[in-house]
Amino acid sequence: MYVTRWLKQIGQSYTGLRWGEVTGLRVKDVNPLRRRLNVVQNAVAVGYKIEVGTPKTHKKRSVPFPAFLADAPTEQIAGKKPDDLLFPEEGGGYLRRTGTSHTSNGWFIKAVVRAGLPHLTPHDLRHTAASLAISAGANVKSVQAMLGHASATMTLDTYADLFPDDLNAVAVALNAAASQRIALKVRSQD
Repeated sequence: MYVTRWLKQIGQSYTGLRWGEVTGLRVKDVNPLRRRLNVVQNAVAVGYKIEVGTPKTHKKRSVPFPAFLADAPTEQIAGKKPDDLLFPEEGGGYLRRTGTSHTSNGWFIKAVVRAGLPHLTPHDLRHTAASLAISAGANVKSVQAMLGHASATMTLDTYADLFPDDLNAVAVALNAAASQRIALKVRSQD
């Protein structure tokens, strides 16, 4: 199934997109050469109706995806028109989010089980993306932009526990700067 392939290949775990942002993607929102997904709309279920609007912060953004995933979006857009949905339901229209409880028989849980992953929700994949970006050394402003947070403060408040070595890095940087100044002072006195 195409959704399973997307979950394994592109996954929200590398882009941090919200569920509504994923379902709102159109072919024209994919730039395989720059490896970017342009988030311009959000499509969420409100009751039995899909409401289409702007992203949560009402700001468009460009979200990168890693080079090792570059083939997946190219395959996904092949043969489609620019305004076609990237991930439509099988009968057309916006892809609906299915149940994510342990007892759910929805496509997402089936894909998680087939992939051999522990229980998770689509939103857990968003947190995974943030964790991966932070552990790869991305700065807070970059993670904020990727996730579409309104401020870096929100990103820090949500993911502060993922920066445990930052205090040590501050001490190391201060020590290096002070040591350099002390060495320059000693040389100038000689």
